[in-house]
Amino acid sequence: RLQRLARSTQVLLVTHAPQVAAKADRHFRITRKGDRTRVDLLSDDERAEEIARMLSGATITDEARAAAKKLMSQAAPEKKAHKRA
Repeated sequence: RLQRLARSTQVLLVTHAPQVAAKADRHFRITRKGDRTRVDLLSDDERAEEIARMLSGATITDEARAAAKKLMSQAAPEKKAHKRA
């Protein structure tokens, strides 16, 4: 549904679900320290690491990294198909 909606309008989604984050065109990390909030646009490598963190928690394992890359690769053909439509 979100991909269909994103074809005609901008969608900004905040999620803690790695399965949803892996399907995004862009990934931002939002952190807060005291009264300051920081928003960073992540590179593809940073996205994979962040999705791995979402999967495994504070300690990122090699298994979580592999799972994150798999989620992202599964989402890539889906995104390309929707862009062509």
